[in-house]
Amino acid sequence: MLNKRNPQLNRHGELIHLLSIEGLPRDVVTHILDTAGTFLSVNDREVKKVPLLRGKSVFNLFFENSTRTRTTFEIAAKRLSADVINLDIAKSSASKGESLLDTIANLSAMHADMFVVRHSESGAPYLIAQHCAPHVHVVNAGDGRHAHPTQGLLDMYTIRHFKQDFTQLSVAIVGDIVHSRVARSDIHALTTLGVPDIRAVGPKTLVPGDFKGMGVRVCHSMEEGIRGADVIIMLRLQNERMSGAMLPSAGEFFKNYGLTDEKLKLAKPDAIVMHPGPINRGVEIDSKVADGSHSVILPQVTFGIAVRMAVMSIIAGNEA
Repeated sequence: MLNKRNPQLNRHGELIHLLSIEGLPRDVVTHILDTAGTFLSVNDREVKKVPLLRGKSVFNLFFENSTRTRTTFEIAAKRLSADVINLDIAKSSASKGESLLDTIANLSAMHADMFVVRHSESGAPYLIAQHCAPHVHVVNAGDGRHAHPTQGLLDMYTIRHFKQDFTQLSVAIVGDIVHSRVARSDIHALTTLGVPDIRAVGPKTLVPGDFKGMGVRVCHSMEEGIRGADVIIMLRLQNERMSGAMLPSAGEFFKNYGLTDEKLKLAKPDAIVMHPGPINRGVEIDSKVADGSHSVILPQVTFGIAVRMAVMSIIAGNEA
């Protein structure tokens, strides 16, 4: 039975779906991060397998393109010993007009145990969680502009790994925030974990005013936004979601909001630089910074496998 206040939790407050970080208690978030820490060592073993999901079927349903997320979910599920089925949506019956819920009903009839879902429509994973069989678990791998909870969690794991204490940090999130599900998930996670200073940095067309209501300081000046920051999270310009003239040009954006070595000097000397990928070099971040000593972009990807292993193993172990 789903928790009426939060469809991700059962009546005992245990995680049975991961749909959004918003509304998750701090202890649930911390438990995921702690569990991920135990899985990091699996990646260093000669045999990179643990039997926690042996005999379970995990279906990857990606209705939008993905490289890192889809691949790391597949690796994570296989390292948990699950059977992984990647549905090619472009060649599936969805392309013939089959509805989302009919697709889910048919896959459930094939004894699916978990759906990992990326969809262009915000709320699609919630809809699936409401209509799937009680034993089936749903993980949101990104829905529209709404949420990308596993990216938010792997970002928190990365920050905790390099900075330890969330309660002393200044975090700047820079770029195309209005279209970013990553920004929303990061802000909910940072708030939940007690970060006192969160800044949303970018031009007025790309930083919505409603972020002030989330306890975030909005900065339209890059210099003001990253000055004294411990963590800088750069975001990709999502041209595919933009309509109209939201930006003068990519070059103009880089001049004002691209992260260069020179601008990075405004942050703390030991600041870390993050990016969810894919990176547009020379648009939101200079190659020298992306490949430099402050960058933790590749560790984020490595940590992403452990975090996704943690999420899948936790929800698979809890009953609705």
